[in-house]
Order: sequence, then C-alpha cells, then structure tokens
Amino acid sequence: MSIYRFSLRLSLGLVVAGGLYYLFASIDYPWNWRVPWEYRSLFLQGFYYTLVVSLGSITLGFCFGVMGGLGRVSNSILAREIATLYVEIFRGTPLLVQIYVFYFCLATVIHYDNAKIIGIVTLACFSGAYITEMVRAGIESVDKGQVEAAKSTGLDYWQTMRYIVFPQALKRIIPPVTGQFVSLIKDSSLLSVISVRELTKASEIINATTYKTFEAYLPLAGLYLVLTYPLSYLTRRLEKHMKYEH
Repeated sequence: MSIYRFSLRLSLGLVVAGGLYYLFASIDYPWNWRVPWEYRSLFLQGFYYTLVVSLGSITLGFCFGVMGGLGRVSNSILAREIATLYVEIFRGTPLLVQIYVFYFCLATVIHYDNAKIIGIVTLACFSGAYITEMVRAGIESVDKGQVEAAKSTGLDYWQTMRYIVFPQALKRIIPPVTGQFVSLIKDSSLLSVISVRELTKASEIINATTYKTFEAYLPLAGLYLVLTYPLSYLTRRLEKHMKYEH
C-alpha cells in the first residue's frame, strides 16, 4: 500500500471517528466504559465461540458447496435435481427461519440439543447453497475445448474434473467464496436466538444486566470488525491478483 493511500485511509478514519465522537457526545447519556472491561471475560468467551462456529461453518459449508457445485454440473439427472433442490431451499428461505427449523424441529426429532453444533450445521447448509452456485459458475467458465481435449487423451469424466476443470475453477472462485465467508461470520450473530453464547448473545446478556446499551453493543461492532476485516482485506487482494493475471 502506498504512503498516499495509507494517509488517505487514516485521514478518513479519523474523520469518521471524530464524527462518531461528536454524535455520541451530543447524546444525553450517562456513559460508563467500565462496563465492557468488567464483562471482558464474557466478550472474550463470545469472541471464542463466534470464531469456533465461524470456522466450523466455513469448513463444512465449503465442502457442501463443492459437492453441490459438482452435482449441479453432473451428468446424472438425479444429482443435478438434488443439488438444485438444495440450492433453491436454502437460498429461498431466510437464515433465521432455517435456524428455527433445525433447532426446534429437526434437532427435536433426533433428540439432539447441542446448540453450537446445530448452529454450525445450519450456517454451513446456508452458505453451502451460495458456494454451490459459485462452484457451478467457476466450472462452467472453463473453456469447453479443454474438456474435449482431456477426453480425447483418454481421461474419464471425474479425471477431467479433478485434473483439468476443478483446479482452474477453484482459482476463479476463491475471491467470491472468501467474500461469502465474511458474510457467514456476520450471519453467525443470528445464533443468539438459540442461546449460543457468541458475541451478539454476550452483548445481549451485558445489556440486560447493566442496561448500558451503547457500552454493550459498540464493542460488539469492533470485535466483529476484528473478525471480518482480515478476510475482507484478503478478498480485495485476491480480486486484484486475479485482475492482474487476466
């Protein structure tokens, strides 16, 4: 990053910080910033659970997305229909509704009540549906001539996908998939509705205990930024790298 861009971003950051300070200072509110410090252990616990849930969901969701994407371009009609149905269901319904269905319906049927695991699976299914379409688009973006050339050398369908098509598709889908991971981290806040003690739930507990709304939720925004900014930065770098290659 050039000195000019760094100075510009720093200046804009200071302007935004100054504007927020002026805005909050004008509010007739008894600030007490000892609250976040006194409840730091709850924030740290929430940060840890958010990180664990997000990493688990990202890993499992990527696996679902790859399988779904391969299913969408499969020669098997059954595989295509199953993958399409999966995408339509999970992209066509709100994530909050899916969390309720998984936790209060499906988990009850199988007599399983670990909210964190249920949350990870739900988020993975939701993000996997979006990654499925990214994988499908990446596979279909590979030139058909390469597929025909691979088949002419004696490679079967799965060998062609493994050695020729998927490596190229994976390279092209990395930026949008990384962006989906950023959204997934923020979506994990919805797991507070099933009492997973991630960051949002921690802030809700602190707010309910102290009645200090700003002191409970402003640190929450900062902690989510700590989690998402590295991935956002990585996404931008990957997109820039892909442009240079083309």
